[in-house]
Amino acid sequence: MPELPEVETSRRGVLPHIKGSTLAQLIVRQPKLRWPIESHLPETLAGNRLNNIRRRGKYMLFDFEAGTVLIHLGMSGSVRILTQDVEVTKHDHFDMLFSNGNCLRFNDPRRFGSLLWAGQNPLEHSLISKLGPEPLDEDFGGEYCYQKSRGKRIAIKQFIMDSHLVVGVGNIYANESLFKAGIHPSRQAGKVSLKRYLVLAQIIKEVLSEAIEQGGTSLKDFTNADGKPGYFKQQLAVYGRGGEPCVQCNTSLKEVRHNNRATVYCSKCQK
Repeated sequence: MPELPEVETSRRGVLPHIKGSTLAQLIVRQPKLRWPIESHLPETLAGNRLNNIRRRGKYMLFDFEAGTVLIHLGMSGSVRILTQDVEVTKHDHFDMLFSNGNCLRFNDPRRFGSLLWAGQNPLEHSLISKLGPEPLDEDFGGEYCYQKSRGKRIAIKQFIMDSHLVVGVGNIYANESLFKAGIHPSRQAGKVSLKRYLVLAQIIKEVLSEAIEQGGTSLKDFTNADGKPGYFKQQLAVYGRGGEPCVQCNTSLKEVRHNNRATVYCSKCQK
């Protein structure tokens, strides 16, 4: 699934090609995505200038003059900038055709993505209004995590993946951050010290920032806005490496499940 770095990479990739341009036409081929695409959107958006593209968690916010639409990539979605004459393929579900000749095309084999109308107050939309702070913002840090964790018995990995605590720390980056911080993923969140949270929060910021700079992580379906794979996968220390030797101590990495998600860790390096 595309996580925060993949979404941010996509946002940065498409922004310079369509920002400031007028949407000539929205073509919807498959309205039945995770939520149905509202039938009024082609008419509502046509002729509107795209002022900006922002991100909140894993949502991209396309700010048009008439209002904002939210795009979520779901499990396998991607957005790419193409010329308007590129042949449509099986899983190309909608196109945004702009007056400058560019086309933003949404492709999603599993159809778990979405295109949603959020109007003039997008941050009040029910899907994003209760999200936690962005991990790269100043609002997120070790002191914040420590205070939120008091009395929590859930595993630290589940805790940092809770979007109400902080957005965008998905499974890949939770695994990698906990390894770099030396924290066992099953340790109770409420039993992690302030000192360790200060380290963990900083590492989360560094891991996500590095992944963004390298274009995300290519796993199965994901490619960035230019159709190229992300390269952060080449630096994964634990995720997807269960049974392989630890990069630090050569101990065989263990793999367990947390909330039905694969968790890989080193029993020697993570306590």
